[in-house]
Amino acid sequence: MTADGPDLDELSTGPEVEVELRPQRRLRIWQLAPIVGLAAVGSLMFAFPLAFEFGDGGAVVAMLGLLICSCAAGWGMMAARRVGHTWPGLPQRGSGRRPDWRVVLGYAVVVVAVVALAVWRVARLR
Repeated sequence: MTADGPDLDELSTGPEVEVELRPQRRLRIWQLAPIVGLAAVGSLMFAFPLAFEFGDGGAVVAMLGLLICSCAAGWGMMAARRVGHTWPGLPQRGSGRRPDWRVVLGYAVVVVAVVALAVWRVARLR
């Protein structure tokens, strides 16, 4: 021990361990609850008219349900992006890498196919 305090050799008793000081970024329940609620309501509004064909108003209710469900999905994607999550195959935010065009094209094809099938099914209600 020196006059200024303990010696450095006395303090180092074991191997160095790195510890992350920042809290882990994840979605909280107050962020997830409205997204899940809107998605559930939108899905039910979309599914029931398609399954049971409620007269003339079924197509309108189904399209409104599809719109609400799509808004909830977009809101969920934005919340996930804000805490640092990315889609599989895409680079992390702020990494400086560009996404592969084949992955982006694949996601675009899937989204267009799902929307086309939904609109086609709702149009058949009329």
